[in-house]
Amino acid sequence: MAIDLIKRITLFVSLCLVQALVLNQIHLFDCATPLLYVYFTISLSPHTSKWAGILWSFLIGLVADTFANTPGVAAASMTAVGAFQPYFFRLFVSQEVQDDVRPYMYSMGPMKYGVYAFTLICCHCLMFFSFELFSFFNLLQWVLCVLGSTAVTFVLVLTLEIVRRQ
Repeated sequence: MAIDLIKRITLFVSLCLVQALVLNQIHLFDCATPLLYVYFTISLSPHTSKWAGILWSFLIGLVADTFANTPGVAAASMTAVGAFQPYFFRLFVSQEVQDDVRPYMYSMGPMKYGVYAFTLICCHCLMFFSFELFSFFNLLQWVLCVLGSTAVTFVLVLTLEIVRRQ
């Protein structure tokens, strides 16, 4: 139990530092920003209680907001993703093997993990950019931001998952 908490805190700090120091400076084509901190919530264990998952997600969103100067946007979207995560996990893993499976590519299988991660990343980006723009007057910019950030973040999450498991 203590080892899991230390791993969780290490992942939390690492993702926050990478996001704040490197990824917040990247804006591809003025619309795609990698939001790698969502990986923290994607990788939450199914044994994590719902309130703890929501709290962890809110905290990482709050830290991301602090460094990105987006007041409450990341915290709100990450809190929602933290609330959705256990339900999406159950959709992609059968009931009889849920106790043995962790939300990682090598335990769920590449296809199921890819769809699971993409769904949560897409939900996060939809909410994040809806809250950030708070207007649909520039609908094309909103769509480009959501699609671009979802794609870049998804590629980074898959890369991190492959590197982390080897």
